[in-house]
Amino acid sequence: MRFYLCFALRKERIRKDGTCTVFARFTYNKRRLELSTSVIIKPDQWDEVRQLVKEDAENAHSLNNRLKKVDTALHDTYNRLVSLGKDFNVDDIKNEYQGNRNSKGVLETFDYYLKTIENNIGHGYAYRTLKHYRVSRKKLAEFLKTQLRKKDHPISAIEYNFLNQFDMFLKAEYGVHQNTAWNYHKHLKRVMNLAISMGYIQKSPYSKFKTKLEQAKRDFLTKNELYLLESKEIELDRLAIVRDIFVFACYTGLAYSDISKLSKEHIQVRNDDNKWIIINRTKTKSQCSIPLFPNAIEIINRYTRYPEPLLKGRILPVASNQKLNSYLKELATICNINKNLTMHMARHTFATTVTLSNGVPIETVSKILGHKSLKITQIYARVLENKISEDMMLLQRKLGM
Repeated sequence: MRFYLCFALRKERIRKDGTCTVFARFTYNKRRLELSTSVIIKPDQWDEVRQLVKEDAENAHSLNNRLKKVDTALHDTYNRLVSLGKDFNVDDIKNEYQGNRNSKGVLETFDYYLKTIENNIGHGYAYRTLKHYRVSRKKLAEFLKTQLRKKDHPISAIEYNFLNQFDMFLKAEYGVHQNTAWNYHKHLKRVMNLAISMGYIQKSPYSKFKTKLEQAKRDFLTKNELYLLESKEIELDRLAIVRDIFVFACYTGLAYSDISKLSKEHIQVRNDDNKWIIINRTKTKSQCSIPLFPNAIEIINRYTRYPEPLLKGRILPVASNQKLNSYLKELATICNINKNLTMHMARHTFATTVTLSNGVPIETVSKILGHKSLKITQIYARVLENKISEDMMLLQRKLGM
């Protein structure tokens, strides 16, 4: 594998004063990189054939000496890496030349971040967060292995092109949605910010590489579908329990992580003599105050004599989120509901079908859901066509039309 080096003028990047930078362009193992030599001249001062500054240019001798030193240094770097007898690529040549050979690896830094999350589970971080970051780390490691043929990559050498390649890899190899890719980038971006805090790098490459979060379609059950699910006779205890948990979520707006820890201490009788759920949300730590509907209380009472070893101190026998979502697929089939039932859909159903479509102000819904911003609630909430129709009919009556 031959190492090839040349110098070229970047005429497409002419400065306002009419000058350009001379770049060192080197190729190895079918990959090419460019490095700035910091030699800046006007286009008519460059000899493309000899790849030198023309002799009649000002400071030509000094500038050509600088180019010669860059040439010698890059060839020396290449020869030094060859002598080590290890596999390397153009990125390694660049890092060695720039003195980044001792730079922390991006996976090494990622592992440090994972350790930080792991040590703070229950103190600002949830185990689910750790699992998500581990998946992102795995995807990044696969990208380095398959695309760059490396076990790790200097975090100081990560640039726009690296992030763009990683983005294309995620979408091409795994077919991930734009929002899923955005999440992987969000995790890597936080690792890069950690690297800045620890002095590994000066600036995050994400200052130039931007990812967009697309507006996702939020599905929910209609009033008829929710009634169908509630009233359906289900013989299998396993599915009956899952149905109860899902319906309970539809009438409380609680996320799976909150229902899975719901205990008797979270059920309180307030000043209005009604039962409320008072709980701090797992995700945001914000407190939720949720008045309980009679059907939600009925579901709680249904499990008061349930075996305590199965309840584990909770008011409902909640299985893992993965199992619940799997069983909900069976439940949808049994109830002839042609939708992808998930526990999170119950939260959307509460926001849209149970509350907003029945005239509950969005500010109230936002408070019940435990959102810190009304904009977040607006993502969940949809005003249904029948609610628009009802509002317009009411307006017509007021106007005497």
